[in-house]
This record gives sequence, C-alpha cells and structure tokens, in this order.
Amino acid sequence: MLTYAEVKKKPSRFLSITGLTIAEFEALLPSFEQAWDADIEQRLANQKRMRKVGGGRKPVLVNNEARLLFILVYFKLYLLQETQGLLFGLSQSQTNEWIHRLTPILRAALGREKILPERDPDKVKEVLSEYLLLSFTVDGTERRLQRPLDSEEQKEYYSGKKKAHTLKNDVIAHTETGKVCFLSQTYPGKTHDKRICDEEGYSFPHLAELAKDTGFQGYEPVGVISYQPKKKPRGGQLTTGERFFNSVIASLRISVENILCGVKRCRIVKDIFRNHRKGFTDSVMEIACGLHNLRVHHRHPIPHFDLLELCT
Repeated sequence: MLTYAEVKKKPSRFLSITGLTIAEFEALLPSFEQAWDADIEQRLANQKRMRKVGGGRKPVLVNNEARLLFILVYFKLYLLQETQGLLFGLSQSQTNEWIHRLTPILRAALGREKILPERDPDKVKEVLSEYLLLSFTVDGTERRLQRPLDSEEQKEYYSGKKKAHTLKNDVIAHTETGKVCFLSQTYPGKTHDKRICDEEGYSFPHLAELAKDTGFQGYEPVGVISYQPKKKPRGGQLTTGERFFNSVIASLRISVENILCGVKRCRIVKDIFRNHRKGFTDSVMEIACGLHNLRVHHRHPIPHFDLLELCT
C-alpha cells in the first residue's frame, strides 16, 4: 500500500506521482489540515450524530498526509478508481467517495494559500492591476471528454479543431511570473475563444499589454495594447516584415503555451475526462491551475528589491 512515509524516501518518485516536491507538499499540508478541520466542523454542525466523534471503523486514510497524497496522486496520474483503490487499500466505491470528499478540500487549501486563479470576470482588472509588469497573454485551452450519449450534447461539445468532444476554458496568464491569473468558466468545446471573452466581458488595467493568437481576431479590450499575428491572406503571401512581426508575437505568446503545459501536468485535465458528476469538470481545471501556481510560487519566486537600500 502506498504511504507517505515510504514514498517520501524517494524524492524523484514522489515528484513523478504527485507533481509536487516534498517541500511543496509540506508547505501545502498546513492549509490542507485547516481545510479538513473546517470541513469536519461543518459536517458536525449539519448532522445529528448517534455516536461520539471517532467511533466506528477507522478509515484507511488515517491522517492528512495520507489524504493529501491520495488526492494529489489522483490528479497527477488520473488512474482508474479501481487502480487508485488498489494503491491505497480501498475498494472502488470507497475510492470514489474519497475523491469527491477531498477534491473540495484541496481546492479550499489552495484558496487559503491564495494561489487559485480568479474566476469572477468583474474582478479581472483589480487582480491584474496588482502586478508591477502589466504584460499578459490570453489563450483558449481544450480538454477531451467522453462522447456524450445525447445527440444534442454531441453536437454542442464536438470541437472541429480537435476532431473530438471537448471542454474549453480561456486563460489569462502573467508573462513574467508564469502564473494563471484568471480562468474562465468551462464551456462546451464548440464555443469560440473570442465568444467566451465577449460573454464574460473582461476589463484590463489601462495600457496593459496583451498577446493573443488569431482565435481572438476582433477582440480589442478598451485601453489595452494588444499584439496579434497577422493572418496570411487567401491566395497571397505575408511580407518579410509581417513574417518577422509574427515571429516576435510568437516569442511573446510562448509563455502561455508553457503555462498551459504546466497546468496539464495533472493528467486529469490532459487525458479523456471520465467523471460525470455535475460541476466536477470545472473544479478540476481550477485546482490544476492552482497546483501550477503553487509550483511556480515555490520554484520561481520573484526577487524582492528594496529601492531605498539599493540607493544607499
């Protein structure tokens, strides 16, 4: 059975199955413990118990180290629930129950660390204004899901771009820190990138720089300096200057591609999504972005400069 005490003896293996280093895991653990305690208090307040707390059969995931390891392994590897249960000494039904109990707790822990992306479109301008360098990129990202059984849902979720049934989110990322600043709601894969922006109606800080691809053709937020590659005209060719300009834009936009790769280190948002519980598709993407921001925060911290000290 997989235990924290054993797997932490091999840091490289720990990183490969959780996506976090041992130091990052232990940094997240106190917030996870607080979120777990808050969940227990809420459950006790909403239930009339027939026996004292702690009575009955003892759980297999006996402490918070085991619980956090369990849910991180699920997000990173996205195993079949039967296989996940085999690793942790649980049945498939117990595994399913733990997954859906611990997922909101992991989200709450990341929220306590203040590293989750913003989800409210009305707060985008406020959140982005906190950065010293107002340089951002926006991009759409798709995730495959199992083919819906309903024919109308099949049409709605079918993405001609991916030739598959998908889910879509728009992401706004900061080019300097590599963090996901904002994550849109989850839309069917048929939805166009620009349409998501138009429906959510983001506002940006004045004179912020925004790099975008041709999927956002016509999207020009007020007061923003935007950069977008020029499309090759039908039956024509781009000039040398236009090709050079496109290469410059591509070098600016590569950061968001790297960021999305970091988010999709969690295979739950990379592999074909199998879970059909309502709201789970959106929650897992938010948590994957939060885990990416956690890694960036610990591995690539922004250096602090005291201007007064430098001047003396």
